[in-house]
Amino acid sequence: MDNLHKLDLNLLLTLNALLIERNVTRAAQRLHLSQPSVSVQLGKLRAAFDDPLLLPGPRGLLPTARALGLLAPLQAALAQLEQVLQPEAAFDPLTAEVEWKLAAADATEYAIVLPLLPTLRAQAPGSRMAVLEAVPSRMASQLESGLVDLGFLAQEEAPPALRHRVLFSEHYVLAGRIDHPALQTAPDLDRFCALEFVVVSPNGGGYRTAVDTFLAQLGRTRTVVLSVPHFLVVPPLLAASDMVALLPSRLLKNALGSLCIREPPLAIPDYEMAMVWHERMHLDPGHRWLREQVMAVL
Repeated sequence: MDNLHKLDLNLLLTLNALLIERNVTRAAQRLHLSQPSVSVQLGKLRAAFDDPLLLPGPRGLLPTARALGLLAPLQAALAQLEQVLQPEAAFDPLTAEVEWKLAAADATEYAIVLPLLPTLRAQAPGSRMAVLEAVPSRMASQLESGLVDLGFLAQEEAPPALRHRVLFSEHYVLAGRIDHPALQTAPDLDRFCALEFVVVSPNGGGYRTAVDTFLAQLGRTRTVVLSVPHFLVVPPLLAASDMVALLPSRLLKNALGSLCIREPPLAIPDYEMAMVWHERMHLDPGHRWLREQVMAVL
């Protein structure tokens, strides 16, 4: 690399033209430069390579042995540079063989990844996808390193250094089994606090959520009898017991026949679900296509 710092790369184009044309005037025409400019550049090339490179001959310039040895690797290097500088090819999902790595909580898998899959299988049949567990504290480093291509988490948890796009606003509903005696009518706060709750603790083992903090401000508590790490196990638990849970409404869109769903008797703030990605992938055609598909299915 040190040698590259010492040399103007435009001189390599001049050397290539001189080795092809073996004439300063024709090389200047090829490069759209003046003959004196090419002569000056030839002098710089001779100094850089410590070799005459091209000598006067009866029918033009004669390359030295060093120059002849440079021709093939020089043209190969210039061809590779030309390829590097080509505009990025358009992404063709039908022919692309690509792997996408997404990070999402299980409720987000249900709300976003599940409806996305039919589109991906139909429009990008050569693609495959890995879904990793979303951990907000690790999301920025995972996206930066390439361990994750696209993440999903609440907007308030999105690291500020990442690109993001809000996908939808979500709210919590109270759910229990379809014939739960305490949910046949909308419960008031007293009845709500007397119910037995399942809570989701992604980090494992927690029995308190933001709802308990809000209840404490009202001087109230509720009874939490079960803590689980994933959302998707909760609906079947509710259907087979008297336990209830506060769950994202999109998780229950297909559960109307098996669960009783009520609005909770306290104002639980909505949250916005965001899609996040690193700046390095922002202009990538394939990544942009994937983000567009996510937006289209919601």
